[in-house]
Amino acid sequence: MTIAAHPLVARARRIANELLIPAAERVDQEGVPAGHIEAIKDSGLLGVGAPVAYGGSAAPAAVVRRTAEILAGACCSTWFVQTQHHTPVLTLARSEHPVRERLLGPLSRGELLSGVAYAHLRAHPRTPVRVTRERGGWRFTGTVPWYTGWGLNDVMLLAGVTDADEALFAFAEAREQAGLRASPPMRLAALTASRTVSLELTGLWLPEESVALRMPYPRWAATDRPKTLNTSPAVFGLAESALALLDERTAGPLRARLSEVRGRAYALADRPVAHGDPKDRLAVRAEAYELLRTATTAAVVAGGGRAMSLASPAQRLAREALFLLVQGQTVESRRAHLDALTTTTP
Repeated sequence: MTIAAHPLVARARRIANELLIPAAERVDQEGVPAGHIEAIKDSGLLGVGAPVAYGGSAAPAAVVRRTAEILAGACCSTWFVQTQHHTPVLTLARSEHPVRERLLGPLSRGELLSGVAYAHLRAHPRTPVRVTRERGGWRFTGTVPWYTGWGLNDVMLLAGVTDADEALFAFAEAREQAGLRASPPMRLAALTASRTVSLELTGLWLPEESVALRMPYPRWAATDRPKTLNTSPAVFGLAESALALLDERTAGPLRARLSEVRGRAYALADRPVAHGDPKDRLAVRAEAYELLRTATTAAVVAGGGRAMSLASPAQRLAREALFLLVQGQTVESRRAHLDALTTTTP
């Protein structure tokens, strides 16, 4: 079976064409509606990489990437809300804690949507969220700077650092409760529609039964690093959508370059980090960003003055491309990208 013929790819394409693309400009201004999330829940896409035994599809990496490209290119805000879900699913699939049996099935089958609150761990040795043991559970204190999907998610995977310098992840209900308060939704240059807030944790207590992962921070960081080295499929999906707004004379050469860079990026992503120089991954990532910038700029130029209207997909795609430049950014990836931008060829 080809990737294009895979049922999940076909479902992603149908949702994109029938629901996401027609509403993308309105959603960009008004917010991701619950109906979009319900459609994705019903489609099986939330379980694309989940174990079959728990109701998922365990699809090949190429299918996972293609569905992400399609959703991101259709409505980046909707893609960004649902993409948070896949980390909790994979975390539970590898977990040996009791919460696996309670939540992995509902998350794999799309009965529940999960968000994530863990990117702040990458600020280590700063610890924006501290976790201390108390009463047979764990007490979370601090600030989660970014949390996406507030009001749409059912649960969240929340992380902090313990006094023993461990990364600890536990599930909580995604709602205001004792010890957890959300800010008003942030106004952002792009993806305001994703309902992103900050979370104030003033002693949120979670029982031991909610813990999904607990390990020394250095060990967790080593497993997290590949996520920040490889190119997000969203970059290629967004670029494809921008090229679709151009005539073939302009789009053709860019499309060929996009296909070549995508091939190299995914070939590297399929290799263990130990078998590939991280610099190669970061270099390809920066190259993909440059192509995305070129494609979205070309869409704006081709659209002329009309591209400045909020009803124009060109300006939305250009703003979404700015967001992808910093999504998942670390000190290492930022430095590599800046070096690529400031290196001139003789």
